[in-house]
Amino acid sequence: MAASILTHPVSAAALPRAGRSGLRCLSVSAGRSKKHQEQPRQKKDPLEIPGLERITYADRGYYVPWLARPKLPDYIPDWNPKYRRCPPAQEMALYKEQSSYVFNPKCRLLGGVKQALWLTKSKLIEGLPQRITDLYEDPAYTFPNHEERVHNAISNACLWSTTEEIREREEYCPKLLHGLLHLCQTQNSSYPSLSQRTFVENWKLAAHWHKDSTIYHVRGTNSLLLSAKTPLDPPASPSEIQATEQHVLDSLYPLSPAIDLQEVNVYEERNDLGFRVGFPYSHPHTVYVTEPCSTRARFLPDQLRAKMIMIAFGGAVAKAKILFGEDVKTLPQPIVVQSVGTDGQLFHFMVLQLNTLDFHSNDGIKNLVWMDGDQALYDTVAFKPKIKRKVVLVSSRDRKGILEVRWVQYNLPVAGLLLLVAAGL
Repeated sequence: MAASILTHPVSAAALPRAGRSGLRCLSVSAGRSKKHQEQPRQKKDPLEIPGLERITYADRGYYVPWLARPKLPDYIPDWNPKYRRCPPAQEMALYKEQSSYVFNPKCRLLGGVKQALWLTKSKLIEGLPQRITDLYEDPAYTFPNHEERVHNAISNACLWSTTEEIREREEYCPKLLHGLLHLCQTQNSSYPSLSQRTFVENWKLAAHWHKDSTIYHVRGTNSLLLSAKTPLDPPASPSEIQATEQHVLDSLYPLSPAIDLQEVNVYEERNDLGFRVGFPYSHPHTVYVTEPCSTRARFLPDQLRAKMIMIAFGGAVAKAKILFGEDVKTLPQPIVVQSVGTDGQLFHFMVLQLNTLDFHSNDGIKNLVWMDGDQALYDTVAFKPKIKRKVVLVSSRDRKGILEVRWVQYNLPVAGLLLLVAAGL
């Protein structure tokens, strides 16, 4: 039909896509024709005739032009982990019929803090312990030039150390945290107890516990840990610990408590803090959790707080079983681990006190979690435009010519609280 519209012949040169197919390019069938579709070339195996074997140069070990090419097996370097093939899971030495659930730093709990409290059998208390709030309100623990130092730390992380239009979160988030921790290290001369602690990067953790006939693990490599020579004092008194027996854990129905956890059958039940025997700083003090910014799906604040609880709980469980044995249920002394989480702007503070490892039922003594979250360290970070004679010479989106003039509005009380908790005073 479309070809009949043309009343005079048309040359092939006038139709660049036509080629030798003439005027068929005006019809729908030309585009759908198999003639115009490129078929992939299939490599044909040489014909084998019974009784007539091919003479190859495989025995000679070098290339001979007049002999056939041998068919050799694929070379797989076993020494390279990239090409190493793992055996089936059923053939591995650590394979077990009972499945277990693993929490790693990449897990985002759908239930958030509520799910983390059920998994750890903990009671949530809003706010921080009175011991930390008393230190914050005490003017003796203020830093000299506090405002200027925090201002410079935020500016250095978000503005000064980049030439890009918008700083990537995976760059300024850890840089801001390390800048604030550096301010804490400058106070070692004023507080000698700070010299009894050290930072451990890429902290590897392995812990497990049984709850309702299910095995749970906390595994993975975490960003930063502050470890100390002596453990932290428990903020809750024995009477407050006994009062937790009346607390009832919230149900996750219809969600499963193991949702978003990795189900595995190849595992080993072990508890390890990643420290060698005889390491002087063997007590976990404060865990620093930053949002994993390598993925586009950001952690919600509630999910980040749940991650803080799980990692701190894993460190407390591993330390308790190392000190008191694998089968301990009632701890002779509580284990306390702190945690600070941030996404670059919002900061969350958490203190966990491990009181019991009896997870066969939800009754009895519970663990305690103090949480103070959603604290914005600063409100806005932007460039100050350069104005001369009421004319904006350089806009706030242009980075040229305003490398010195910047402004930051930050929350000073939150900054001071971060420095106190991070220093572990």
